[in-house]
Amino acid sequence: MNLIILLLPLVAIFLLFRSQKKRQSQQQSMQQALEPGAGVRTIGGLYALVKSVNEETVELEIAPGVVTHFTKGAVAAVLDPLEYDAIINGRPAEDDAEELVESAADADEPAVEDRPLSLDKDKSGNGSADGEAPESK
Repeated sequence: MNLIILLLPLVAIFLLFRSQKKRQSQQQSMQQALEPGAGVRTIGGLYALVKSVNEETVELEIAPGVVTHFTKGAVAAVLDPLEYDAIINGRPAEDDAEELVESAADADEPAVEDRPLSLDKDKSGNGSADGEAPESK
């Protein structure tokens, strides 16, 4: 019984160190995969393109012609080109595209209740000609 009480914290500490080491190795491999032209997300949630990679820093283009310097540790993820394009340009995922096509076809038909907007107070029917507020229902 006493042996279990002593071994349990040691096993927990071992597992914590092991998971931390895995995370560090993943972070290092991701930082080594940085190359110019890749889309990235920073730890602050900023999406950008890699312009150049230095020894400890990365130059990121956050808008056309706007280049900023970040440490390599500030890069949270390197994105696939399709994923980066979808996020930056607002393109929907492939399965959402079919739904958008169907809803666009339904939107082409005018609604029965649609009527042109009139700025004339006399014909709007919302209030009197004196400019008073419309009556509540």
